[in-house]
Amino acid sequence: MSGVLHNLFLSLALQGGPTMGKNLYRIMILGLLMGTLTIFATAQTTQDDEDVQSWNDVQFTAPITNYLEFYSAVTMRFGKNITRLNDGRFAFGFNWKPNKSWTITPFYWHIAARNTAGRFRTEHRFNLRIGYKFPFKKFELSHRSWFERRYRATGNTWRYRPSLTFAKDIPKKYIPDAKWYLTEEPFYDSATSKFSRNRFTVGITKTLNKHLSVDLYYMRQNDGFSHPGDLNVIGTSWKVK
Repeated sequence: MSGVLHNLFLSLALQGGPTMGKNLYRIMILGLLMGTLTIFATAQTTQDDEDVQSWNDVQFTAPITNYLEFYSAVTMRFGKNITRLNDGRFAFGFNWKPNKSWTITPFYWHIAARNTAGRFRTEHRFNLRIGYKFPFKKFELSHRSWFERRYRATGNTWRYRPSLTFAKDIPKKYIPDAKWYLTEEPFYDSATSKFSRNRFTVGITKTLNKHLSVDLYYMRQNDGFSHPGDLNVIGTSWKVK
């Protein structure tokens, strides 16, 4: 299902010319319809491996020099069909931007998340994100490599999370100062010694002013290892600088 939708979104996204405005509407309507229908279907058929969740975070950045800025974030994730808090976390670190193309972000994440028994457990996670933005003018294409070292009571593991994001401005007559984006993100986990998770995201970024922007997105996660592993997520991400 996610593969078919992924190909459909990309085929619409890469069409240009006079059909671009219509395709933007189709992409946004498809994303909203896909998320809504999937959420209702999931809510009707409760399964241990399926859940509807809401992820919400606020990110803060503050410049230190022309190339370095302080980074922090607070995240709250609600699960069990958005009826309880499943996960709370905060992060702090630095963004180093040696030029317009590269961003390197080392940071620490403190996480309190429910286990399969419903009890909160603490995780300490050390992260390194390396992002590269390709120099295209008509659209944005970026790759990010994310390395995680996880320290938990159940055992220490590491993960590698490569992702590819396509983004394009929305015409101002539809939504001013906004862009839509698609992201594909597989996970390699040392606990399973394979790529055991995939996330596909479609969303909109809206710039409110020079200090504040917000992302609104739908994300589909497929995971054959975690419980619940298959998620339908409606999320928001506020970015303050």
